[in-house]
Amino acid sequence: MEVKTRKFSFQHLNSKKFSSIDSKESQESFLKWSMKGRICAQMYSFDQSFQAYEKDSFVMDFLTDPNVLHTLKVVSSGGGWSTLGVNATSVKAEIVPCTVLSMSFFDRIHNDGVVRESGAIQKCFDEVYEDMIVSDELRKMLLIDDSDHYCLYSDTEREELLFCIFKHICLGGKLCQFEDNVEPYLDITKNIYKDLISVQKNSETKELNIISHVFKISAKHEDTQIYPTDTDHEQSFAYLVVDPFKRHISVFYHSYGNGVFE
Repeated sequence: MEVKTRKFSFQHLNSKKFSSIDSKESQESFLKWSMKGRICAQMYSFDQSFQAYEKDSFVMDFLTDPNVLHTLKVVSSGGGWSTLGVNATSVKAEIVPCTVLSMSFFDRIHNDGVVRESGAIQKCFDEVYEDMIVSDELRKMLLIDDSDHYCLYSDTEREELLFCIFKHICLGGKLCQFEDNVEPYLDITKNIYKDLISVQKNSETKELNIISHVFKISAKHEDTQIYPTDTDHEQSFAYLVVDPFKRHISVFYHSYGNGVFE
């Protein structure tokens, strides 16, 4: 059998910290939202120039690299942190658009009865979506396509990384204690987004442009899904955010379940 040669190799940058996730304040929020001990970000460097059309081979190389297999964090079946450890034999890498440069993207939720001017989230009658209870207009807008407010954001806007982060943060983990005010969600969304993406100023127009390539990834070993988790869930995810100039990857990961309680 022919052994495929990897183009890319990777090194874990263990000293890199993501304050948006690792800070005491963020960890207190994740504890409340049942995400603590199940959400993390890591950074890796790679050694070759990267083009977006190479995404599938790039992700395959990433998830078969020995340095990655021994350092890439996953939540084990027992609920603690482990490392991936198992080679991927197939991968899926979906392009995630990343073009939004301002949190004004979320202003419209204040203008349409989802969130009051004070930031208070409008309540609604409970509905169940998958295994999540939806008891306010914000989560209803995020999840349920026949919500009165679903059309506030187009399908294309909902694919944006900033929207995805906000949605994940608002929905939380299995035993999430939801906020009554939207501001904590917006604050952490902004901080995570800033931590993950890379921007560059155009020398002529002086405008900022996002240079990151973003992929939502999953992997199987033969017929078994191994990453980000062994079962699909709206709230289990892994995003690769690639800076092609610095040759860095930020991995943003969460496994849906019961967060730690302390």
